[in-house]
Amino acid sequence: MKHFVVASLLTIFGLVLFILIDTETIFPQEKMTIDEEQQGLENQITIVFSHVVAENTPKGLAAQKFAELVYEKTNGRVKVEVYPNGILYSDNEEIKALKRGDIQMIAPSYTNMTELVPEWKVLDLPFLFRDYEHAKAVFTGKTSKELLQFLDNENMKGLAFWSNGFKQMTSSAHPLLEPDDFQDLTFRVMSGDVLKKQFQLLGAKPVTASFTDVYSSLEKRQFDGQENTISNIYSKGLYKFQPYLTLSNHGYLGYSVIINKNFWSRIPSDIQQQINEAMLETTYWNMDESKKMNESQLEELKKQTDVSIYELPDEAKERWMDKFNPLYQEIEKQVTNDTINNISKKQ
Repeated sequence: MKHFVVASLLTIFGLVLFILIDTETIFPQEKMTIDEEQQGLENQITIVFSHVVAENTPKGLAAQKFAELVYEKTNGRVKVEVYPNGILYSDNEEIKALKRGDIQMIAPSYTNMTELVPEWKVLDLPFLFRDYEHAKAVFTGKTSKELLQFLDNENMKGLAFWSNGFKQMTSSAHPLLEPDDFQDLTFRVMSGDVLKKQFQLLGAKPVTASFTDVYSSLEKRQFDGQENTISNIYSKGLYKFQPYLTLSNHGYLGYSVIINKNFWSRIPSDIQQQINEAMLETTYWNMDESKKMNESQLEELKKQTDVSIYELPDEAKERWMDKFNPLYQEIEKQVTNDTINNISKKQ
């Protein structure tokens, strides 16, 4: 019995020793499966894209579309992480964060960029764009490229202009159809000089406020009115506190899609090309989608029994334009005639 136990122990020991010594024979290294996709993730480029509006708005949907196209066109070499609703930074903070390199991409309204790029003030002139096709032609044409180049000196690179659509007027006081209807009303505006002067010429009192604070400000009755696109008015529920809506199409809300210039310069040229292709495809998609969304959400607003909707008559629009003439004359002195002429010609 003793001999049997000893023999068994020696046999087990021998088997263990054989396995330990001959591991490479049993599991040869060169035949092991290598997950090349996972290896490639070590070199994956991540772009943190911060913006301040809801995911279900033209800009929010375009950001997601862009992220999907970039991942697809680069075969996963580039991942765009989208942070909406001002989760990372408000519209007053995101530009500085981009320039510092804390994030890689933003899409601020071009109005909020006019302090850095005064030439962009022309885009805020009231009744500058006649319709969606006019705006689309300008933002995908010659003028767009020329305007984006002004960012080069700010450690930023402009990739495209996106659309949210035409702006409308809302009020908690009364309908806004004639210039006199604005007299002494407090209006929330973005931080552009042209927008402030626009409301001053109408007799209102413009006050700058971040978009992320608009809902709470209106809820607290801090403003008598504000201007915004239908998609923002609907998605953010601004109509709950501003029941008078005027379909004025007086201004256009667009965004400049911007990437940190130093970050961009470190991206290989072939990947830059793929990102640009994704951006161009997204931009055309966004221009069409913003029009559809504003139209469909206007129909939803018409179903709200506590919202009164008015269309601005042509004769009233002429009286608005009479008020805005001094603003046009001022901006025409600050930008080249070619810029205004090209916009008028849809270039």
